[in-house]
Amino acid sequence: MKRPSTVGKKTRRENMGLDRFGGNDTTQFSDIDEVTSSSKGVWKRPWWVREVDKPTMDIDWEVTERFDARKIQQMSWRKYVGEDKANELNKRREEKLRQWILEEKPGYTLRDRALDIAGAQAGSVKTSFQGSWYKPEGQNKGDGSAFVSNVSTSKLTDPARPKPLSPEELGVPRWEGSPQENARMIRSALKHFGADQVGYVELTEQHKKLIYEVDSLDGKRIEFENVEKAYETEEKRVIPEKARWVIVFSIQMSEELIKRKSGLMPSALSAAATGAAYGQARNALDQLQCFLHVLGYQGLIGTWYNGLGIAPAFAVLAGLGELGRINRMISPEHGPLQRVFKIVTDLPLEPTKPIDAGIMNFCRTCKVCADECPADCLSKKTDPYWEPVGPWNNPGHKTWYEDSPSCRTWWATSTAGCSTCFAVCAFSKKNISLIHDLVKIAIAKNKIFPDQVNAFFTKMDGIFGYQDQREIEDWWDMELPPRGTNNPKGSQLD
Repeated sequence: MKRPSTVGKKTRRENMGLDRFGGNDTTQFSDIDEVTSSSKGVWKRPWWVREVDKPTMDIDWEVTERFDARKIQQMSWRKYVGEDKANELNKRREEKLRQWILEEKPGYTLRDRALDIAGAQAGSVKTSFQGSWYKPEGQNKGDGSAFVSNVSTSKLTDPARPKPLSPEELGVPRWEGSPQENARMIRSALKHFGADQVGYVELTEQHKKLIYEVDSLDGKRIEFENVEKAYETEEKRVIPEKARWVIVFSIQMSEELIKRKSGLMPSALSAAATGAAYGQARNALDQLQCFLHVLGYQGLIGTWYNGLGIAPAFAVLAGLGELGRINRMISPEHGPLQRVFKIVTDLPLEPTKPIDAGIMNFCRTCKVCADECPADCLSKKTDPYWEPVGPWNNPGHKTWYEDSPSCRTWWATSTAGCSTCFAVCAFSKKNISLIHDLVKIAIAKNKIFPDQVNAFFTKMDGIFGYQDQREIEDWWDMELPPRGTNNPKGSQLD
């Protein structure tokens, strides 16, 4: 027998986002376009997170320069530590990797390694500047028109990898929306593709300095030109001047995995938290490029390490979070437990603002990440500073610059990368407890002896065991939600 709903009509409208709040205004939306363009589509942060005009980190744009991405430690580590040392460390890594599998060392068993490797390989496509369906070979006219020629245009004949059709090929006008409507639309699409937080940055002349000058993997120059379509040659990748917006989004990492360390040593399980985020992001990036193409716009990314530009910088400017002592973005909601990705586009978007939630100020007194860092590569100075540590750092912003080659050397020593600083961060905990919200409010709003109060919170974080390692092999027997994040049931970490 059909039973009437026990939920009132107004409640249902509110739950669906189709009702206005406040007073007696019960204006309803008649279609999806009104929902998309309404204020209900705006990203709502906790009330104590304040939007600001400038990031909480100081930036000197006169000193900031476009960075050669080949200098990052992932690419130039051998040069920084020396070929002989790099070869010896890699040899020892391979020996220990096999030995620990044979010994069935907790956190380093064959199934732990398999989880790490499989998660990092989750992406079904390689990253591509203009989209996985483009073929840059022989494309030298600068019109961006070269497609893979042997790909089917029908989902019926090639369900595995159809070439997406542009509005022109479909015989329809391209999508036209206001920057506000477009921003809401992209956020909804990216959420569907697996993203967690989404923000936008307009590429001013200053912000262009955060786009890499040279790509990390193939050494191609990245240039801006006054052309209609992006294009790529053997020497360079060209971004049209009209592509003036950057979509910045994050993929959340599993707290349950990342805290499964073996003393100071990261385990293959903790490494799996990182690899899975990158694997998931490859699919999200490809899907977003395809989505933009079908709408009639361009979506441009780089080769793998950090994409076309500096991820933490764009994340801070987009308001996803603040820069922390670990030189990564820390958000009020998930701390550093997310990876940041970006796409340059010519779709007009309303920029999101930087935020101040007291996070960078908290890092002044906390220092837990630096104290716990097994490579001793994080700064323990109280205040951030302007002077870079080495060529792997980009000058022009005030932060705690890290010794990246030492970090990368520890990756080889541990056999499983490292994420200790992420795991012990005071903000790396589920946002499901009232006390955690109260602490975050105090961090953001307290102006009375803030250093002493923040130091107290840091001490309590350790006393309550949030920095402790967890039983490694227990993870395999836990009941977890998809991707192991946002677990509403709680766990031994709560």
